[in-house]
Amino acid sequence: MTEPNTRPKDLIMRRRTLLTMLTAMFLCCLAACFLTSSNLDPVDYVDPNIGGAGHILQPTVPVVQLPNSMVRLAPLRTPEVLDKYLAPKIYEFPLNITSHRIADAFAIMPTSGPVSVNRKAVASEYDHSLETATPYYYSVLLESFDINTEYTVTEHSEYFRFSFARPGESNILLRAHKKGMLEAIGDRQVRGYEDDLNVRYYFFAEFDTPFMSKGTALGDVITPGSGKVEGEMNTLYVSYNAPGPLTVGARIGLSYISLDQAERNVKTEIHGWEFDVVRDRAREMWNRTLGKIRVEGGTEKQRRIFYTALYRSHERMVDISEEGKYYSGFDNQIHDDGGHDFYVDDWLWDTYRSLHSLQLLLDPDKKLNMIRSYVRMFEQGGWIPSFPLLRGDHPCMIGNHSASMITDAYLKGLRDFDVEKAYEGLKKNAMEATMLPWANGPMTELDKVYLEKGFLPALPPGKNEWVKEVHSFERRQSVAVTLEHSYDDWCLAQLAQALGKNDDHAYFMKRALNYRTMYDSRTGFMSPKTADGKWIEPFDPKLSGGQGGRAYFAECNSWTYTWSVQHDVQGLMNLMGGRERFIERLNQLFNEGLNTDKFFFIGQFPDATALNGQFAMGDEPSFHIPYLYNYAGAPWRTQKILRQLMDVWFDDDPLGICGDEDGGAMSSWYVFNAMGFYPVTPGMPVYNIGSPIFEKVTLSLGNGKEFIVEAKDVSAKNKYIQSATLNGDPLNKPWFEHATIANGGKLVLVMGPRPNKAWGSRPEDAPPSMSAPEETRQDF
Repeated sequence: MTEPNTRPKDLIMRRRTLLTMLTAMFLCCLAACFLTSSNLDPVDYVDPNIGGAGHILQPTVPVVQLPNSMVRLAPLRTPEVLDKYLAPKIYEFPLNITSHRIADAFAIMPTSGPVSVNRKAVASEYDHSLETATPYYYSVLLESFDINTEYTVTEHSEYFRFSFARPGESNILLRAHKKGMLEAIGDRQVRGYEDDLNVRYYFFAEFDTPFMSKGTALGDVITPGSGKVEGEMNTLYVSYNAPGPLTVGARIGLSYISLDQAERNVKTEIHGWEFDVVRDRAREMWNRTLGKIRVEGGTEKQRRIFYTALYRSHERMVDISEEGKYYSGFDNQIHDDGGHDFYVDDWLWDTYRSLHSLQLLLDPDKKLNMIRSYVRMFEQGGWIPSFPLLRGDHPCMIGNHSASMITDAYLKGLRDFDVEKAYEGLKKNAMEATMLPWANGPMTELDKVYLEKGFLPALPPGKNEWVKEVHSFERRQSVAVTLEHSYDDWCLAQLAQALGKNDDHAYFMKRALNYRTMYDSRTGFMSPKTADGKWIEPFDPKLSGGQGGRAYFAECNSWTYTWSVQHDVQGLMNLMGGRERFIERLNQLFNEGLNTDKFFFIGQFPDATALNGQFAMGDEPSFHIPYLYNYAGAPWRTQKILRQLMDVWFDDDPLGICGDEDGGAMSSWYVFNAMGFYPVTPGMPVYNIGSPIFEKVTLSLGNGKEFIVEAKDVSAKNKYIQSATLNGDPLNKPWFEHATIANGGKLVLVMGPRPNKAWGSRPEDAPPSMSAPEETRQDF
């Protein structure tokens, strides 16, 4: 009779025991997840394969590099496949990447079996599940040969480790794709050089295991036993023959100065054959650099996106000083660096917008050396460059944006450089250099129209281009050139004023208003004019201008470029008729349809990726536009659209970058906006406030101080600022000055699910502009 009574009790006890066990297991798992997350270092969040499949144009590659250092490594995957993450084969491992595309350069490739030097024949299949990609180390199994390939880096050298699984013949190929020389020295060393335009690339390689045989090839013709080869498309191979698995280490020094310097670089930086020591040093350097920004809260995904973006923000510029000397492509000479490292590889049209401002916050001493490098380039080449590469200036895009970068740094307190020489170069660019897209040299007849009438003239309809300096594909970009130079002239005016050059200040301030000449009050859009001042008609602000809008714009259309007045947002607002009309126009931008098939629109504007209406998150001229609501009394709209842009267009997978990365431009935009502020107008030492995604962000400033952004109650839903304090004082405006945080500070934002439309809404709360609100609209 007791059994019926005891069974329920036993069942209850068993259920309670099971529930207790499940609860304990759940808590243990939760604790483990928490500990795993909290124990990750910043570098552990980085995934270099984010962005490896481009939305339309260039994808990223998994670069291994020390922050802003000379040596950059990434595998060369199937050249015909643009989206490198999806490429089926690895062709070789270039010994350095000198631009955003992995071009033909010195390369190394291990193989197994009989020697072949044919590039396609030795390309190997691989699998991303058998790959490890980090900022400091890369490993992949070359499945076609069963060879695990690893590498890590120092400042001027690299360390490869090849693990051959198959017994028998194992080979390591060294290739020079352009004119060059390769030479074996003894049974453990190989050296060589390769010429590319005006630069000679040197390398010195040493193996930890003596090779048993060697040979060379010109093209695909092999000469066994040969130890030296010269010419184009040449290869030198070394071979081993082991009865079982074999691991070979190769340490390689690079130089732009000499073969001897390449050898010194590797022997100075890599002592002995301890691969793990070199890798761990590289990891620590990245961790220290990325740790300058510490984030709390947010999701694992957001931290992966954030720290990967911060990693990408430290690829450029690149320090090419070698033991106190450097080769300059601006005069083809070797110089003493005077104790200040020399930097190259900067894409100013992209990077002036946010990358340089971010780097200035995190490492002002390094930023000073970058600016000093620009001054040296002017002294050596006669102009301040627009896209300074290793080989010299690459005339690319438009604008005199070095004026923005240098002025921004000077007004934020960086003074230890020859500012008078810098100003001399900037003024020479503004007064004597052509403004034409993708062109260097003196002014043309079109530039003279700009000086006389305040705008670059468009090509009249039906006319063939007669100005020989105009690029056949890039065309005149007349509206974009006028708008961007108006901003650059404003920057130059600010620097002139700071240096007491009052006449120059007045002159360039007048030129800073040239953007008004492009505003057609009949349509409300920035529009092109011919040299006689007549508007181009008919004109469609969405589709006119041909491929990429290039007859009038740079990569995009008037819907984007109409807002390209960072220095005088209030002046643009005045032209449009005031705050309400300005907000209406912004709302329309983010919701305006294409009025054509999407494939047709993207075909004409391939850079305009990640479209919200006519707003293109994937192209740099759009970067500042979401913040323009701050100027019109509607900061809550800035907060709303920024969250949407970050949530929709940035991810932690190969499609995670919504446009061209462009030398750190896209990534630095995300870093700033995830933290909750942004430099809308470089050259004006203020930051606009957006909507942070982390509970707390701590920036270690270069002077040992910290700037903290704390977002109370922040979440995916709580995106709107309810109130704010800066350094303990109430803050009722959506911006703050650089000076208030330069020596450390704390911005506290209280967040909520619904907008506080009163916060930052008064006219006097608006960020500063060149013009005052009461200035009346003027038609030109």
